[in-house]
Amino acid sequence: MPESKKVFIKTFGCAQNVADSEKIRAFYRQSEFTEVDGWKKADLVVINSCIVRESAENRVYGLINEIRKARKAKKIIVTGCLAGLNKNKKIKGVDEIWPIDNFDLKIEPIRDEEKAALISISSGCNNFCSYCIVPYARGREKSKSFEEIIKEIDEAIKNGFKEVVLIGQNVNSYGKDKNSSFSKLLEEVAKKPLEKISFVSSNPWDFSDELIETIAKYPNIDRLVHLPLQSGDDEILKKMNRKYTAKEYLELVKKIKTKVKEVRFSTDIIVGFPGEDEKAFQKTVELCKKVGFEIAYLNKYSPRKGTVAARLYKDEIPQAEKKRRWKVLDDLVNQK
Repeated sequence: MPESKKVFIKTFGCAQNVADSEKIRAFYRQSEFTEVDGWKKADLVVINSCIVRESAENRVYGLINEIRKARKAKKIIVTGCLAGLNKNKKIKGVDEIWPIDNFDLKIEPIRDEEKAALISISSGCNNFCSYCIVPYARGREKSKSFEEIIKEIDEAIKNGFKEVVLIGQNVNSYGKDKNSSFSKLLEEVAKKPLEKISFVSSNPWDFSDELIETIAKYPNIDRLVHLPLQSGDDEILKKMNRKYTAKEYLELVKKIKTKVKEVRFSTDIIVGFPGEDEKAFQKTVELCKKVGFEIAYLNKYSPRKGTVAARLYKDEIPQAEKKRRWKVLDDLVNQK
């Protein structure tokens, strides 16, 4: 009996990519490949790529170059956001480029049994925040069918999972292309025998009153709500193409706190966006104090080629100043 071929799957980036890789793993298992824990042992390397920041993209190219320099006959396939951005081009050193939709497969994923089941409910984004490359890489938002999502959750429960995480680039705008709504989906999931339901990543302008009521109604919906802020300054938010003001964000937080007892918040913030002077930065600091975030995922702005911000705005804030602002917020939120 011939020895099975060996595959190494490397995943960069967000929960969406992790969920996609779980289906990639299942696909190759069905194709009689054996998964190995390093590229040096593999006949085939599948790289599920992230390019949300330049450093992430560089890590992908670095791995490709490292494999090729080893001068061993390895086939390299790239999927994920780099593949989405280069679907009609070639990537040096790569044998095949698989668009992200290749792994929107009707296949039961092979999950990490120690973690919650990641359930992808949508892919792509329609928001076009000026700093973000994702809409160009993953395309416009597309929602999975209600029935398909529920079936996948039922399978996860059958396999012993007590927790699920609903994921999408803009998870709470789910169903707009199918005349459905995220709050209705979340309610249906909350009725299942699950101990915990979480969701990422949500946007403030799609956080409806109906969604707040659903969270309040079901105690198995996670009380840690991820609500990306990005900046506490209105002018910077406008340049970022974020569809709310600082005041509107605070009003939403107050509304959620009023309805959902014991709610906590995590967030995303970018420091050093073009035009962010010290006064604008201090507005972000003050807003963080008012909300009392439990966790803040902090990023230092770097221009991404192909985005509106990279085209229109000069990256004029020194790296040292970005690092200082990052530390101020990290000390305020994450080190308390």
